[in-house]
Amino acid sequence: MQFWKSLGFLALALGLAAGARADAFPAKPMKIIVPFAPGGSTDVMARMMADGLTRRMKQQVVVDNKTGAGGNIGADAVAKSPADGYTLVMGSIGTHATNSLIYPQMPYDTLKDFEPVTQVAAVTLVLVTHPSLPVKSVKELVELLHKEPGRYDYASGGVGASQHLAGELFKYMTHTKMTHVPYKGSAGALSDLLSGRVPIMFADLPLVLAHIQSGTLRALAVGDKQRSAALPDVPTVAEAGVPGYAANAWYGLFAPARTPEAVVDKLQTQIAAILQEPAVRKRMTELGATPVGGKPSEFRAFQAAEIKRWKEVVDSAQIRME
Repeated sequence: MQFWKSLGFLALALGLAAGARADAFPAKPMKIIVPFAPGGSTDVMARMMADGLTRRMKQQVVVDNKTGAGGNIGADAVAKSPADGYTLVMGSIGTHATNSLIYPQMPYDTLKDFEPVTQVAAVTLVLVTHPSLPVKSVKELVELLHKEPGRYDYASGGVGASQHLAGELFKYMTHTKMTHVPYKGSAGALSDLLSGRVPIMFADLPLVLAHIQSGTLRALAVGDKQRSAALPDVPTVAEAGVPGYAANAWYGLFAPARTPEAVVDKLQTQIAAILQEPAVRKRMTELGATPVGGKPSEFRAFQAAEIKRWKEVVDSAQIRME
């Protein structure tokens, strides 16, 4: 009896200690690692969250870009960081879903080495072309690709990135051929897209919206199941002639595995509050992003579903990093 009473006191003490640590968190500056180059959507989302956390948690939150290996280098740095909540990664479909399907050796376990904090946003992908490409619709693009298979290139932010997967899904569903040209982040891809060096891309809407509006890029369709409020006159890929097509990008914050639950919950609560701020929601909507901010358990379930969903596309397209 005495043993169980002591055990109960020990559990209570540990619980109180964990609560005290969470109450004191954060007691020093924090860091969000972006595993891609500055200027892309991952970077934009991270900086918005860093600004909000700095305001709300009264500690400086800095953004650190650690690029390479399709985002694996930056994500791995967080996986190997102390599990205290002070170092987070702004993960994406690549770093926290599909890289595990295409890299023969991963430096981290996509599911086991991280604690999901919250999905920050879902981001519309838009099929854009350089104006020099002689097409103005998805139907015309498919006809051109059938007429000259393999002649045209499409850009992405890297092997396994959402833009890459969207392009491969498009090829798979339209029975067309394009050559994939991966870059070290979306910003580099955009530069060559604007110059016409690479004429096609499934791009994150925040990255290209201004260029669509100015006419320097042509929007053929959006990858979501519904039209985007930012581009109400642009059809979905499904509407434009590829029934059942759906692909988008997503971004979310992860902490190292074994970060205390109370700390993770506190971070999620703060991020969810930031995403409810009118100015933040307005800015995200303008960029073509949808704020999410759900619970860690919801994000974990979503992550597992994304891995399962994209495995068929990765396998059918034989996407592999050697």
